[in-house]
Amino acid sequence: MFNSLSDRLNDTFDRLRGKGKLTEADITSAMRDIRMALLEADVNFKVVKDFVAKTKERCMTAEVMESLTPAQNVVKIVLDELTELLGSTESKLVLSSRIPNVIMLVGLQGSGKTTAAVKLAYLLKKQGRSPLLAACDVYRPAAADQLATLGGEIGVPVFRGDGKDAVEIARGSIREAVDNMRDVVIVDTAGRLQIDEQMMQEAVDIKRAVKPDQVLMVVDAMTGQDIVNVVSTFAERTDFDGVIISKLDGDARGGGALSVRQVTGKPIKFVSMGEKPDSLETFYPDRMAKRILGMGDVVGIIEQAQEMADAKQIENAKRMLRDGFTMDDMLEQMAAVKKMGGMKGILSKLPGGQRALNQMGGNLDEKIFDRNEAIIHSMTKAERLKPSIINGQRRARIARGSGTTPADVNSLMKQWGEMNKMMGKMRSMQQQASGKKGKKGKKMRMPSIPGMGNLGAMGGMPGLGGGADMDMLRQMEQQMRRK
Repeated sequence: MFNSLSDRLNDTFDRLRGKGKLTEADITSAMRDIRMALLEADVNFKVVKDFVAKTKERCMTAEVMESLTPAQNVVKIVLDELTELLGSTESKLVLSSRIPNVIMLVGLQGSGKTTAAVKLAYLLKKQGRSPLLAACDVYRPAAADQLATLGGEIGVPVFRGDGKDAVEIARGSIREAVDNMRDVVIVDTAGRLQIDEQMMQEAVDIKRAVKPDQVLMVVDAMTGQDIVNVVSTFAERTDFDGVIISKLDGDARGGGALSVRQVTGKPIKFVSMGEKPDSLETFYPDRMAKRILGMGDVVGIIEQAQEMADAKQIENAKRMLRDGFTMDDMLEQMAAVKKMGGMKGILSKLPGGQRALNQMGGNLDEKIFDRNEAIIHSMTKAERLKPSIINGQRRARIARGSGTTPADVNSLMKQWGEMNKMMGKMRSMQQQASGKKGKKGKKMRMPSIPGMGNLGAMGGMPGLGGGADMDMLRQMEQQMRRK
């Protein structure tokens, strides 16, 4: 996601940081590099032209040119302008008090409307809603079957009607929702390989028939420059309220997504970062801008960790801070990392993480979790609860039982030791945050997982969950940003 753009922009910033003071020529050269980076990322030409002009004008002020840290000021200005380009503030999905609320999805065929409908239903269901999916694509073979299959996987019913008249199916879905106490109807409409009058008119007719509370357009991030023409036409005919960007994880450029907000004035509400039902994320312009500039999204990781935390995990977090870290805890943390997108998913949200990932060619040994799980399962209950009792003889036995080597066991033991040390430092930080006496915390060094450098401890975040003091979490974020 935005990999090449992020690399190009950071290379430009690195060159600026190498200069004590910036001249007009330095700014001009940097803006030229930024322009080329955006164009190569497939951002619309007019959007690039306006973005660079506004950024350059702000960078040429005396406040920037004569400051002690001009390069940092330039980065801040680019961040501000990029956030503005993406929408300045988040635009959450606002549902009315009407029962049922109706959300209508529009877009071209292949844009990912059907899977986006299911992901949105899954998200709303997690929020306590009772969604109903309406299969209004009566043209694509097996479209209703696909929706029914995906809906069944997440436990959301699908209304198919007679399977022939899209407008009548949409109307029928409203009656079905009322009869069965469903408070949200998500209408999956038909698409075409390209814009045509029949498709547009049908979308207009469905909108007129069901009067949706929200019309969302699903846009494939890999559409590129054509995205501008597509969204402009749909905006004119259906007057949609917001955009869902699909397949954002599948395009290293992603420039089309950067053009949508500026061209249409419509906010990006969600982005889809994978194929699983839980891969639809609320879009935060400021966080996305920071990720593009290599600043990470630590807040996003913390929120994701808190969302995953349940009562048991919160109690476990308190116990870990009090008594230390066991191998059973490590098993739970590895499972949590997988749920949060694996090491790649977490690393991409850490400051500088995506760039480090790009430099590694995107290669991380995710199988390390499977290997470590096998090692832990080969331990006795006593060894898992108190790993410090594991001596050389026990390590040899564990390696044989797990089909690994003593070196692999030693590596896991080292990780456990570092996690235990970190728990001690976190305990001290929590005591300081709550006003208790404690040792002055040194700069936190995060434990390592092979293939992930010294960032592996992020697997421990889910264990903190809602039970951790937010001041402590903010301190952790600050520690990581200093690295």
